[in-house]
Amino acid sequence: MVVFLDGTIYTGREGVYQKVVGEGAPLPADLSSISNVNFHCSPAASQNPDGSYRVGAVTATASFRFAKWMERWFEISGAKVIIGKGGMSEKDYKELFVPQGAVYLTTVGYGTGALLGRGIKRVEDVHWLDELGIAQAMWVLEVENFGPLLVDGDARGNSLFERQQTQVNANLERLYDGLKKPALHRYGETDDRRDELI
Repeated sequence: MVVFLDGTIYTGREGVYQKVVGEGAPLPADLSSISNVNFHCSPAASQNPDGSYRVGAVTATASFRFAKWMERWFEISGAKVIIGKGGMSEKDYKELFVPQGAVYLTTVGYGTGALLGRGIKRVEDVHWLDELGIAQAMWVLEVENFGPLLVDGDARGNSLFERQQTQVNANLERLYDGLKKPALHRYGETDDRRDELI
């Protein structure tokens, strides 16, 4: 399912999660009264001559890194929609998202930051900018027709990516039937995690 959002969203990633969940700092605002949509992203922000800010583009960041904070984050923030890149595991959706009535939306492909930026109408507020910097600060954004976003983790905890990966992997070996094993291959071209280069 493809989703476009209208209303208010806020950004929050490692810096915010560590500060609030890890260190126990209070939220800078009553998020549940402002929005229930948390975007894992880095904004391309600049300051206007009058001191206000504008965000021309937003680059989603990989959300799997946030799983360790999500249970407590949901309790503290009241978030019901998480937006990011690449999704989380179906196990995370079932164990962390479903009990909170939350879903996960993912950005579509790479290089969509400017496209998403078109949906940002204005910066409503920014928190912890001096302390955390542009990428890690919490930005509160008014958005309109913000997307496209795909539903990866639905209300039942199903993962679109894992479902599709299972279908693709079931037929992957057949693609190579009758071919010689390549003498060289690029790093990462394997489905065996023991062969991955970190």
